[in-house]
Amino acid sequence: MDYIIRPEIRVNAKEFDVVVCGAGTGGVIAALAAARAGARTAVVEYKGYVGGIAAEGGCGLHSFYNLWKPFPGVEKKKIVRGIPEEFIDRLTKVGGASGHNETMMNYGYDSDALCVDVELYKYTALQMLREAGVQVFLNTMVVDAVTEGNSIKGIITESHEGCGALMGRVFIDATGYGDLSARAGAPYTEPNDYAVANSMGIGGIDIDSYYSFLKENGALKEYAYGPRDGREGKLIRVDGNWENLPGDFGARARALGMHTVTTTLHDNYFMFIKLNYMMPESPVKAEALSDAEFELRRRQQGALKLLKDVIPGSQDAFIARTAPAITIRRARCIECEYDLSNEEIINATHFADDIFTYGFHDEAPKFQVKNGGTYGIPYRAIVPKKLTNLFSIGMMITSDHDAHMSTRNTVSCMGQGQAAGTAAALSALQGIADVRELPYGTLRAALEKGNVWFETEPVNYKE
Repeated sequence: MDYIIRPEIRVNAKEFDVVVCGAGTGGVIAALAAARAGARTAVVEYKGYVGGIAAEGGCGLHSFYNLWKPFPGVEKKKIVRGIPEEFIDRLTKVGGASGHNETMMNYGYDSDALCVDVELYKYTALQMLREAGVQVFLNTMVVDAVTEGNSIKGIITESHEGCGALMGRVFIDATGYGDLSARAGAPYTEPNDYAVANSMGIGGIDIDSYYSFLKENGALKEYAYGPRDGREGKLIRVDGNWENLPGDFGARARALGMHTVTTTLHDNYFMFIKLNYMMPESPVKAEALSDAEFELRRRQQGALKLLKDVIPGSQDAFIARTAPAITIRRARCIECEYDLSNEEIINATHFADDIFTYGFHDEAPKFQVKNGGTYGIPYRAIVPKKLTNLFSIGMMITSDHDAHMSTRNTVSCMGQGQAAGTAAALSALQGIADVRELPYGTLRAALEKGNVWFETEPVNYKE
């Protein structure tokens, strides 16, 4: 049998002003922004926690600042503020983040290092959502969209309870995969131009020994000091070039797709070791994704053995945590009203409809925003074509692969989230049927009230 016909069923529906699909890095901030703007807000997440890749990965949430260190005389500026910075401040107070710490050595990549505790990240994010009055639907999957013409009327969900519906005025797709956008009819592509990953935390392993080993072998590339188990001035981030190590260590790491950078907030623990795998098909393909899940867990075992072989005193190291599912860098690329280019990013371009300011590029030093400057992401870049009441944010925007190496970054997703959540709430509460008709001045004023910082004298300004 090639297919079956699913019978129609009657499902219970709930009404909201704003519905956010995906409670990951950007979705959490989007839901907070919408609820704080007065909208009845729901967020739907298929996992049992919130925080997404920022929480699952355990990597550094750097890039709140401009890249100032490689450019003598350039002022150090905190360029991402608002709800993202409020969240980090709160997380830091409970010991779940290191605060902002300067990167040493390889600061051409980023001048700012910020490490997180993944479990405190999840808890703090969920706590803030509940405090804001957001209705959070965990363990719930978005499976379809209810549309009328070019407008979304609601989403169909599935949970252990069964099938349900959430109706709304404005929707935000923060799924990472572009599930809502695709089901609602937005045009998209599947570039499959990035490796997928899974990260793990490793216990019984010492970052000081790792640092010493890399330094002694001329392989140390980057490090940062910060708080570790309540003590200041400790190593919290270390990276190295394993190609400089003796023997076959470098070749083994390459074969595993293993990144050599690690972060931690605790003694005898690596919060973050990442393994990459380039899938032969797009990560939206279910069978291929299942195969990739196994392959990455196989690689994790190989990486654990490699670390035991490399780092002195780590013979009793063990895998303490893994991400529960593959993390992606891109699945579907949603076609939006504006497609940001890498040339615009590295030339510090700002737009007449900037929604926030950013300055990080993940391919630095190959690509950097010139002169330690900043660029803006325009409002049009998060509005999908063909639909009137949808925003797509995070890793789903920007078709240019090199540009995407900046816009998909965790803190960029957070900034997009505050902009989308604010715009969604304003549109819903003011009865604006097409989000393109939201006056930019109204949005800009609301974002500034929410402590979003804008470059007041941009290097290059575009309509």
